[in-house]
Amino acid sequence: MQFGFNLPNSGALAQPDIMARVAREGEALGYDYLTVTDHVTLPDMAEPGYPYSESGAFYSTDSAYRHEMLTLAAWLAAATTRLRLVLAVLVVPHRPAVLAAKQLATIDVLSGGRLTVGIGAGWLKAEFDAVVTTPFAERGAVTDEYVAAFKTLWTEKKPLIDGKYVHYNRLLLEPKPTQKPHPPIWVGGESGPSLRRAARLGDAWYPIGTNNAHLLDSLPRYRAGVARLRQLTTQAGRSADAVALTYRVKRYGHDLPDQASDGERRLFSGSDGNIIGDIHALEDLGATAIDFDFERPEESAVIAEMRAFRERVLAKV
Repeated sequence: MQFGFNLPNSGALAQPDIMARVAREGEALGYDYLTVTDHVTLPDMAEPGYPYSESGAFYSTDSAYRHEMLTLAAWLAAATTRLRLVLAVLVVPHRPAVLAAKQLATIDVLSGGRLTVGIGAGWLKAEFDAVVTTPFAERGAVTDEYVAAFKTLWTEKKPLIDGKYVHYNRLLLEPKPTQKPHPPIWVGGESGPSLRRAARLGDAWYPIGTNNAHLLDSLPRYRAGVARLRQLTTQAGRSADAVALTYRVKRYGHDLPDQASDGERRLFSGSDGNIIGDIHALEDLGATAIDFDFERPEESAVIAEMRAFRERVLAKV
């Protein structure tokens, strides 16, 4: 099992010196990877609409102040030496496919093969209207075609692509990624289309348990989600266990209600012992990576919780 932490790349903690210290502290503490999130521009997120909190608002109040994901990932590659860099997640339609494939390959090469490409189709229409040239209603199809194009561009010497959204005629795209055949693709999302995308295109499924429309916040719910994924993976012509299981935890411990709406205990709620038990339960289902968000108002509190959580929980797994 690998464990990661979310780097605070928005708000007051998104200062270069702070981000560098948090990243290096996580590396020194023995975490396996860090994650960074993707928004280019935001409306006033005090308005409800965020799918992963009970209130519908972002957890922080200054989320609009943030760095562009891929630029930040390249910078973090130079600021660290061992940590994997997980995109959590790249909103695929935000960037033209060929440009994104080039940027991602560059980050993988510059990091020495430490990039993991988490991907999603996106959910925020106001942001799409400002940033994206393809229709919001077609974002799922765009994502599927772009990800397929990434793989072709990363693995073929003179790729030929003639799709609805991507056209590429045997031009060279070099250098290819360091990782072969390409950086791992972790498919985010919890909906039916996201599960089908993971089954067809993913190296791992990477959900957040607290999506109000598609909850995976109790063990029975998550177990049912894994069963659906396995069935869809087989239907896609792959072996049932071809897609690894990874999981993203936004809140944990006593910051969560103890009970999910299905009457079961909520995953990662309660005591340290409960959290350790949940890690073992997900590991028994086949999960290979879990990351936690240690968001706090101050840098010192973030680092203190990263250290304490490592000692209280992860050292005992």
